[in-house]
Amino acid sequence: MPKISQKGIQMPESPIRKLVPYAEIAKKKGNKVYHLNIGQPDIKTPQVALDAVKNANLEVLEYSHSAGFESYREKLSQYYKNQNLPIDSQNIIITTGGSEALLFALGSTMDVNDEIIIPEPFYANYNGFSVASGVKVVPVISTIETGFALPPIEDFEKLITPRTKAILICNPGNPTGYLYSEAEINQLAEIVKKHDLFLIADEVYREFTYDGYKHFSVMNVPGLENHAIMIDSVSKRFSMCGARIGCIVSKNKDLMAAAMKFAQARLSPPTYAQIASEAALDTPQSYFDEVITEYQERRDVLISELEKIEGVQVATPKGAFYCIAKLPITSANDFAQWLLESYDLNGETVMVAPAAGFYSSPNVGLDEVRIAYVLKKDDLIRSVEILKEALKAYKQFSK
Repeated sequence: MPKISQKGIQMPESPIRKLVPYAEIAKKKGNKVYHLNIGQPDIKTPQVALDAVKNANLEVLEYSHSAGFESYREKLSQYYKNQNLPIDSQNIIITTGGSEALLFALGSTMDVNDEIIIPEPFYANYNGFSVASGVKVVPVISTIETGFALPPIEDFEKLITPRTKAILICNPGNPTGYLYSEAEINQLAEIVKKHDLFLIADEVYREFTYDGYKHFSVMNVPGLENHAIMIDSVSKRFSMCGARIGCIVSKNKDLMAAAMKFAQARLSPPTYAQIASEAALDTPQSYFDEVITEYQERRDVLISELEKIEGVQVATPKGAFYCIAKLPITSANDFAQWLLESYDLNGETVMVAPAAGFYSSPNVGLDEVRIAYVLKKDDLIRSVEILKEALKAYKQFSK
């Protein structure tokens, strides 16, 4: 029998999706499952985007330009400029989701066995994208005790080797909800300039900031033009995860020329999804105001309820819609599976994402879970109630 590749063997499972079969079994048993495991918003997609697809009068579903519709890139450029981001249309390549933008970024900056430094915990697919690209992830650990703040810059510097090509951050962070300050971004900017590295910033949650905090983009740092690469997506901003439209943004002309070759190799991003994404840019500010208010209220409810559970530690997120909770257990993976396979409270249970999958360091985060507060407030309260009772039952079960 032919053998699959080492790359295929090494590809990590998704901590977000690997428990799906157990959730399906739970549902077949008649249990209701509250999905706290995945960042799929229940916020309605802007009607203007849905209508644009419904009303599209196409006779031929053609390829688009490999960089995406020119009209979309021009409109997206203006959207960024309205947010004080100095980005022109030639600085943008439209991609099939933020995921492809990250793959283009890695492919354009890294060779096999090169290294990328990432503060962990980090978005789990960074591991998968790196394995697929033959790139070594070098983690620098942030901790729940500091709210997952940027680790000391010295921790980054001592990890830099001749193989290091980039530092990758998610801001605001998935899975932590941490929002890097302007001072922290400037610290990273100085170190990448000093060591001639790229700074890749996944900024897909840019709009989701709370408590008066403001997002500061790598695109706003003077002198970083040849180092900064921004990753973006419509998935969360407009609740359009299924559109699979994102973009890679940089002012480095050589980088964008390389990324364009990857874009040409996959031909073009999907047409209907670009139509929807371009139209979504007409969404009024009131939509975002309502969404941000709703998420902040959900966050406050979730954190308040979690803090009532004895033995649970949680860091309050400043952005995005995730938090990491440390539970009084030894294996979050076993607990998450048990929740679906063996537990229910009056016919209801919860699905969480074991946080170890958001680390590349071994044996870290084993007692942590990521929770996405993408459910309505009443559902979040009920979910934490189930979690509280489940922890009591699991303590007896695991004796």
